[in-house]
Amino acid sequence: MIHVGDILKKGQNIIYKARSQAIGPLAPKERIQRAFAIRVQNARFWKNRALPIQRTNGDEQRFPDKIANYSKAFPHNSLGEVKLPAYRKYIRTLKSGDPEKFEKLPLGGIAKLTNPQAAYAYEMVGADSHQLALPPPPAFSSAEMAAELVEIYWMALARDVPFSDYATDPLIAQASRELSTLTAYQGPTLDGRVTPRCLFRETIPGSLTGPRVSQFLLQPIPFVSTAITQRYRTTEPGSDYLTSYDDWLAVQNGDLPASSSDFDPIPRYIRNGRDLAEWVHNDRSIDGGEIACRILLSYGDQAWDPANPYFRSRTQVGFPTFGSPHVLDFVTRAARPALEAAWFQKWLVHRRLRPEEYGGRIHNQKTGAAEYPINREILQSQALAETFRKYGTYLLPQVYPEGCPTHPSYPAGHSTFIGAMVTMLKAFFNESFVIPNPVIPTRDGLSLIPYEGPPLTVGGELNKLAGNIGTGRIFAGVHFRTSNENGMRLGEKIAIGIMRDYRKTYNEAFAGFTLTKFDGTTIRI
Repeated sequence: MIHVGDILKKGQNIIYKARSQAIGPLAPKERIQRAFAIRVQNARFWKNRALPIQRTNGDEQRFPDKIANYSKAFPHNSLGEVKLPAYRKYIRTLKSGDPEKFEKLPLGGIAKLTNPQAAYAYEMVGADSHQLALPPPPAFSSAEMAAELVEIYWMALARDVPFSDYATDPLIAQASRELSTLTAYQGPTLDGRVTPRCLFRETIPGSLTGPRVSQFLLQPIPFVSTAITQRYRTTEPGSDYLTSYDDWLAVQNGDLPASSSDFDPIPRYIRNGRDLAEWVHNDRSIDGGEIACRILLSYGDQAWDPANPYFRSRTQVGFPTFGSPHVLDFVTRAARPALEAAWFQKWLVHRRLRPEEYGGRIHNQKTGAAEYPINREILQSQALAETFRKYGTYLLPQVYPEGCPTHPSYPAGHSTFIGAMVTMLKAFFNESFVIPNPVIPTRDGLSLIPYEGPPLTVGGELNKLAGNIGTGRIFAGVHFRTSNENGMRLGEKIAIGIMRDYRKTYNEAFAGFTLTKFDGTTIRI
């Protein structure tokens, strides 16, 4: 009997000698057996891993009226609370996985749910989506949830403040002071306080170094024989939506808004939260990672990770393996399984409500229409008072006319797929390589000027890119901080699993992929 381990050992200790019908070091049948053994060994590795416990925050069981869970596009009552027969059918359908039952879901309007069946999909490489777990998101009534909401309301108020003005803008100073007082705020601080420098940034390495916007969202994108300038269409200042209760309720029920975005006629470099929010309104899943990859490839051999087996070769260069096709493939292929892992968590585990939905709970509580167990730190916040002063409502102002997407909030899909792609890029490129000719946008976003400050490294700017993509969705009003940060870490796990399964497929003398994780630790795969 031939064992998988014997085949693998034989393949690793190749004897170069003439064989009947051999084209390379292995005869055709031996090659097939070797390929089979690699696949079996990878499958066995994942099969033998212990299944994690999928823990939730308990809100779905805690609140019989389902006020703390995602329900947009289903029918609701006048308070924006989901009608319970529809919610129960929704849960039964999710538990069944039956495609025919999804076609019979009782939606409230013309908006459709976004791909819940992706939660059941299988992948052929890396971890299965159901083998990964996330920590539970903050509970509905918790101080941490209140802190996340205070931050989101301030971000909505500050959308039009240029990042270059943060050090002097009074609204930014007010937001920084209030976030510093919250009991469970999880964002970055400097000397124990939230300051304009760290306000609305991420906690991952590199996030606080240099400009807020990553170089990978500013520098020209090499494309074939030209370069694409990164000036993008954005919306006019003050273009905010769903601040009318009737509009908000209609959108919860699945109606599409009558209004459309008011676009700025001049394309601009990303210079404020509104621009960033509009970028992540229009991107496809692979865009951010592919843009970064193209820019990194333009830096030449010096930007590759020194562990690349061709980095010091005197006779060869990489191409299908350890060259541009390899990294482009890995970066873009990581996005879809990352989304599948996110979709499993969204639909089958957490079903966390969106900030837009929570804003309706706050509005009804503050106006006396309903009574909910909402933490006082958001109800008594300056952010909420400022929102009411500006808009005459306690609803969370949205950048997009349609509000949030029609799928649950936790984790953030954008953060999960960019987390996976950035992890791939950190494995292929030298994280300590200093970005040449760094730039920052002018206050009006019409041009770029040289950046002068601490060096910006590939690793730091890739992390910042991941943070920017997630933060753009918070500026839009459609996500929470924890949905972003834990989404990035889920994507990281997906990318690591893919690289692990490919580790034994290469002929080159390769020590393994090395990268710095989002928690700052360094690993080798």
